[in-house]
Amino acid sequence: MTHPDSPFPAADSITNTERELGAVFAPKFDASGLVTAVTVDAATGQVLMVAHMNAQALEATVRTGLAHYWSRSRSALWKKGESSGELQEVVEIRTDCDQDAVIVMVNQTGRGAACHTGRRTCFFRRVVTGSDGAISLEDAGEPTLFDPEAVYGS
Repeated sequence: MTHPDSPFPAADSITNTERELGAVFAPKFDASGLVTAVTVDAATGQVLMVAHMNAQALEATVRTGLAHYWSRSRSALWKKGESSGELQEVVEIRTDCDQDAVIVMVNQTGRGAACHTGRRTCFFRRVVTGSDGAISLEDAGEPTLFDPEAVYGS
C-alpha cells in the first residue's frame, strides 16, 4: 500500500525479480502503509531500536539524512530526537530482498541514547528462566544516559 503522494513506485509495479535483484526501490508497505525499520549503530553494529516507517517517514529520512519514523501510538510522523536531542544521522539505508523491511545505519548523536528510557538501546532487558521455570525479564546492565522525566516530563 503506497500513498498517492509517495515518491516510491508501488511494490506491485515491478516484478519479483526486479524487487529482489534490481535497482528500483519500491518498498512493500503493509496494509497499514508501514515497513519495519531496524535501526543499527553504524560504528558498532548494535541494534538500537525497531520502529516503523510510512512513505512520508522513509522519504524524510532519505532526503534529510536524519531518521524519521511513524508513531503508531500517536499516528504521527516522528523525527527521532526532536524532543530529546538524540538525533540519528543516517549513514546508510538497506532493504531486505522483498523490500518490506529496512535497516537504518546511524550515528546516534546527543548523549548517545536511542531509547526514550534514556538508554543507548531499546533492547536493555533480556529474557530469563528462573529456577522455578518462570519466564521473566532482567536488566542487561545498559546504563541510563539521561533522565527521561527531566527530558520529556511526566
